Amino acid sequence: MWYRSILILSLLSCSTGVIADPLSFNAALTLAERSSADIEAQTAGLEAARSASRAAGALPDPKLALGVDNLPVTGPDQWRVDRDFMTMRKIGVMQDFPSGSKRHAEAATANATVDEVDAQRRVQVFAVRTSAAIAWINRYYIERRVELLDALGREGALFTATVQAALAGGHGMPADVIGPKQEAADLADRLDVLRADESKAKAGLRRLVGADADEPLLGDPPTFVIDADHLRSHVHAHPELVLYERMIAVAQAQAQEAEAAKKPDWGVEFSYAHRAAAYSDMVSLQFTVSLPLFSATRQDPVIRAKHLERGRLEAERTDMLREHTAVLEAELADYAALNSQLARIEGTRLPLAQQKVAYQLASYQGGKSDLSAVLVARRELIDAQLMQLDVRNRRDTAAVTIYYSYLEPTL
Repeated sequence: MWYRSILILSLLSCSTGVIADPLSFNAALTLAERSSADIEAQTAGLEAARSASRAAGALPDPKLALGVDNLPVTGPDQWRVDRDFMTMRKIGVMQDFPSGSKRHAEAATANATVDEVDAQRRVQVFAVRTSAAIAWINRYYIERRVELLDALGREGALFTATVQAALAGGHGMPADVIGPKQEAADLADRLDVLRADESKAKAGLRRLVGADADEPLLGDPPTFVIDADHLRSHVHAHPELVLYERMIAVAQAQAQEAEAAKKPDWGVEFSYAHRAAAYSDMVSLQFTVSLPLFSATRQDPVIRAKHLERGRLEAERTDMLREHTAVLEAELADYAALNSQLARIEGTRLPLAQQKVAYQLASYQGGKSDLSAVLVARRELIDAQLMQLDVRNRRDTAAVTIYYSYLEPTL
């Protein structure tokens, strides 16, 4: 039976073991959205607003009326309900009917509030997704820098061996072996800094997506198509501006609701009255109408306040639109400049740096130059390669910020 126990334990270990998947860019955004307590709170608020909106505009509950009319309080029939012909025990029902415009305005305000809360949630989603995207991209490019310096370290070891071989063959100076070792120490220092940055980048991503941030990254950053003309015509699509539009709609709906309060409401009451056995029972039917006669001191101040609130929000939205327009132009300018820099690095700087290293190394091996020129050329190549990764990092970060501000499909 021992082999069955081993088999069961093996199956249990397989079933309970968790093998995490590598973390892709899109998976990081999804996890960040699911893990955000702020988005969870906004989602709960949205559901609450939607639930409350279903009752908006409905008729108020009916009222049940119970009572006694014309009850004697003096004389021989004092406190008797079955002696005096005018005494009646009454039961009735009452229903108030607010004006149709008031009920419609109440429902419109509730629906506008739902839209406002939804827009608030979208602002939070935008912030979380943008933060997660930037955190993933930063970690990705830090890891590429680490890989680059690791490769350069291995290449430096071969270069050191080449220098030592040349020295053994009678070429060069004994001090030449020091330069490659100094370069290796410099690379090691840079690598230590990058390792620390890598740990910080994982911690920043972990704050957003949880333990999955410790998994290897999967894939490359996506390519975002940035159309400047399209963006300029869609500045209003920024989540913060959309939120202001919803807030303005709520203020307008509240103003209409305040104006509807000037319309009279009416109500109806039906009652059945039971009298002593010697007398007939009775029914009553009456209607009531509210009289908003003092609107100048009651409804009008509220209406004016709501219109002023709407004006304030519209002014703030206009100012924010100008601000986002200026920010977008700055972001587009930075993005274009980074693309130009990247094209220049990849098309000119890197090829020239690689050629310079090859030429200086050939000159050194041919005895036409000293080792210092080779080391200078190698440092320039390393700086150009790191610059390429840095510019790519900043270019992709700029693209992410622009994309999730104006171009991402509605969530």
